Amino acid sequence: MSQAAQFAVVPAGEATLPMDIPTGPEGFYALKHGDTFLVADRFGDINGHSDGFFCNDTRLLSCWRILLSGHRPSILSGSVSQDNVLFTANLTNHPLPLLGGESMPEGVIHIERVRFLWESRLYESVALKNFSERDAKLPLSLLFGADFHDMFEVRGKHRPARGRKLPPIVQKTSVLLGYEGLDKVRRSTEIRFSVAPDRLTESRADFELNLQPQARRQIFIEIGQSEQEAPSVGRFRAAAARARFAMRSARRHGAALRSSGRLFNDWIVRSRADLALLTTALPTGPFPYAGIPWFSTPFGRDAIITSLQMLWLDPLLARGVLRFLAKNQAHEKSAFAAAEPGKIMHETRKGEMTTLREVPFGQYYGGVDTTPLFVMLAGAYAERTADMGLIEELWPSLVAAMEWVDGDGDSDGDGFLDYNSSGAGIGLVNQAWKDSNDSMFHANGALAHGTIAVVEVQGYVYAARRAMAELCHRRGDEAAAADWRRRAETLRAAVEAHFWMPEREFYAIARDDSGQCKVRASNPGHLLFCKLPTRERAEKVAAQLLSPAFNSGWGIRTLATGEPRFNPMSYHDGSVWPHDTAICTAGMANYGHRSGAVQIMAATFEAAVRFDMRMPELFCGFARAPGEPPVAYPVACLPQAWSAGAVFMLLQACLGLRIDGFRREIHVEQPRLPVGIDNLTIHGLAIGEAAIDLEFQRLGDRVVATPRGRGRNVIPVLLHV
Repeated sequence: MSQAAQFAVVPAGEATLPMDIPTGPEGFYALKHGDTFLVADRFGDINGHSDGFFCNDTRLLSCWRILLSGHRPSILSGSVSQDNVLFTANLTNHPLPLLGGESMPEGVIHIERVRFLWESRLYESVALKNFSERDAKLPLSLLFGADFHDMFEVRGKHRPARGRKLPPIVQKTSVLLGYEGLDKVRRSTEIRFSVAPDRLTESRADFELNLQPQARRQIFIEIGQSEQEAPSVGRFRAAAARARFAMRSARRHGAALRSSGRLFNDWIVRSRADLALLTTALPTGPFPYAGIPWFSTPFGRDAIITSLQMLWLDPLLARGVLRFLAKNQAHEKSAFAAAEPGKIMHETRKGEMTTLREVPFGQYYGGVDTTPLFVMLAGAYAERTADMGLIEELWPSLVAAMEWVDGDGDSDGDGFLDYNSSGAGIGLVNQAWKDSNDSMFHANGALAHGTIAVVEVQGYVYAARRAMAELCHRRGDEAAAADWRRRAETLRAAVEAHFWMPEREFYAIARDDSGQCKVRASNPGHLLFCKLPTRERAEKVAAQLLSPAFNSGWGIRTLATGEPRFNPMSYHDGSVWPHDTAICTAGMANYGHRSGAVQIMAATFEAAVRFDMRMPELFCGFARAPGEPPVAYPVACLPQAWSAGAVFMLLQACLGLRIDGFRREIHVEQPRLPVGIDNLTIHGLAIGEAAIDLEFQRLGDRVVATPRGRGRNVIPVLLHV
């Protein structure tokens, strides 16, 4: 999901990003609605670093700061509501000087700053209350500015030329800032106040407020790209109610979870809220955007994996993702966009730089794994729902995807899906999920080169062929089903023969023009998720993934300690990615490793507690030390869709739960509950029109699953202990 700077260069998180981001106790707080999102600090301020108010990959607000008597107020608290709708900052005054008298003492003026996003607009309320025993004269200032930078500029990409700023239009209660891009598109930011400031310029609004003891004043502001009615308390409350209702509706999709652990429930609630926040209603259905701030846009790989994480609870997400990706499948070749007929989209962008083709990411196909993952998700969706109607709708796209996998996707004809690192142009050098420049290398540290076949990508192809076999069977084409099964087994044998390192009892991370890249990385955990390895080899891989070389105590590292290029502070070479940890854990569970799943679930939960129940895109891979928290990665996206979804994949791995939509059965095999959880209930687990509640309870050293019927429809639960 990361992208190169130059853009054959460095992923998000590396040197292309501004490194002067405030990473102390202020942190970042994000809001999102549709294609609009906002990132600000704990005060609610936007300072023009990597923060801002963005719409369609353009920063509409690069400065938004509050001052009281010319100084930044003192912070009391800053937080986002549990449903991710409202941001609230509580501030207070430093001593306020008065001409010819005593200064106003500090901590007597309360400033409450509340904001939310709705329909591409920022709504904000600034309320001040005087808790002192005398009148207060309060010089309140709001500083603002709009640089209209493209997201790639914000990320550090230098542009030799930009468009022109338009003359600002300052009226009594509003300011209109504008920019005409090199693409001839005019972009604007209107800032409108509910009351006229005493002074208003193109960059500052000053209010002289006089408050008697216990008096309160409130100012409403709206910021957007078009003119609206004057802000008011009525507009603010009505829009806030609509925003909260929409979020509640989004969070109600799918089954609900409730356990005996309060903190564990908080993690589930936060993760579900983050997924609801990131999920955007597109014409094709719900689609989870990848993450804020760098990736608040459709990404194919991220959305597919997030859908797989949530499939057992909410298959509607997978339906929306499949339909969107099929609609945007490539139909012609483009070296610039890395497109070839049948390929599934890696990402799409809407900013000025993509319109001008300064970067290739407007609609970019430079992901080698997204296409087989698309087919893999379609097969998993069909198994979960028995919805063959959608499969028929998607069938031409599925066939075209597999034709690409077996055709252009295998550039050297050796039977493995690959990409050419030297032919990336201005796109990504590495095109699997570990797409930073230095993520593929040999045992001597030399970077992989030429044609590269990454190990987990072959697992995805294997799973895609198995999915096509099952779908052909369901469509009544037994000859095609047999052919797909044969081709899957051929690939399995080839992977076992050409990627296995017998001397290390592990799979090589990749192959390039010179042979195996004999490096131990987390990638083979994805092979286990795809059920490709033999049981004997799966046991050996699982044992190493659970060993201290991989298991940091907070999750599974992307690279084992002792390997060349290992760096716990790197993007892909020793860090911990929650989604990667979850996939590896689900892979181990496929081979019966429930105890390993419980162990990793416990470590990930304890990391989540220290990250305030919101798992970041990644964090550093330092070994866990007594009394020390996990070490944050300073420019990780937060929230991130596949990190939020990790808890649900981990939980499914612990419970050993599988849903057969065609037989309308729920299978539970050797269930285990997370550490410290004595009971857990899944409410409204649905197959078609039927739904049940399923309760897991710890009884001594066993866990039993008990169905609770809903209505007249019965769903069999098959418990294997």
